[in-house]
Amino acid sequence: MKTELLIALEQLVKEKGLAMDMLFDVIEDAVIKAYKNNFGATHNVEVELNRETGEINVYSVRIVADEVFDEITQISVDEAKKLDKDFESGDIVKEKVTPRDFGRIAAQSAKQVVVQKIREAERCVIYDEFASRESEIVNGVIHRIAKGTIYINLGRTEAMLAPNEQIPSEEYVQGERIKTYITEVKNATKGPQIYVSRTHPGLVKRLFELEVPEIFDGEVEVKNISREPGSRTKIAVYSSNPDLDPVGACVGQKGHRVQNIVDELQGEKIDIIEWHENPAILISNALSPSKVMRVEVDEEDNSALVVVPDYQLSLAIGKEGQNARLAAKLTGWKIDIKSETQYKNYLREIGEYEEVYGDDE
Repeated sequence: MKTELLIALEQLVKEKGLAMDMLFDVIEDAVIKAYKNNFGATHNVEVELNRETGEINVYSVRIVADEVFDEITQISVDEAKKLDKDFESGDIVKEKVTPRDFGRIAAQSAKQVVVQKIREAERCVIYDEFASRESEIVNGVIHRIAKGTIYINLGRTEAMLAPNEQIPSEEYVQGERIKTYITEVKNATKGPQIYVSRTHPGLVKRLFELEVPEIFDGEVEVKNISREPGSRTKIAVYSSNPDLDPVGACVGQKGHRVQNIVDELQGEKIDIIEWHENPAILISNALSPSKVMRVEVDEEDNSALVVVPDYQLSLAIGKEGQNARLAAKLTGWKIDIKSETQYKNYLREIGEYEEVYGDDE
């Protein structure tokens, strides 16, 4: 008949997903310590926890020796043969020494250790689960806000959204559902610590993977992302399939796909551009939504001179230089933008006007 201990262990295995063998091992170790603490045992002991019934027995373990030097670890051949006539020198004698009412002491010790092991195991399970999900999106509920840090309930644990990972323009409300990007998972003494972000470019990439099947399936590749959180993002996409428009796939019918991402980012503007191996074409695309007339690339200096129509200059540069700044970050090139008039004046200064425009004045 199963003991209460065994029934309780079987229930833990089902509820917590713990391994039964692991529980047996830690309980046996705990019971040995309990036996030595309560009965002052100095000899070698083993504990056996019956896997079928849950019954616990304690055994003294000694080696049969022709000459005994240590009575704690050794037993003479004559003494051993009194227990079993087949014992010979070198054999191991296990003698049952389970005290009366030891089951109660064993159960108390087992309970303490199992509770501790459950906590440790749950922490390990949670850590392993979220460590494998680094660089992914997690969905949770804002649980509390303390000293600027937002704690997000993920079910069995919490994630921390630090002030520098929050978008200043966003309002965070307790009880509100929120999507964040896992940046790091640490296995701390108090349990796993999960750090998340709303500002990381990876959040935008993962949102596109959720919304655009072609990205998730690998038909469209996200080449790079430059982002100023809460304000604007530029994302460069590419497809090796000539029949597939990567930008159109990301925008979606009537802009539905990209609009869902904009809504999730609470109005952050998103420019989707097509990546190209030719740096001049890539830079021209990156300065969207402005129109580009000319791009002169200096590969040695990793820089580019871009010419735009006069009326497009402010659009190309963007408010406080944002459009040019994001384009430079997206492409990896230093970009100098000039209006057509500025460019013509520049050519005159260096004496190359006619070489580029001819005698058109």
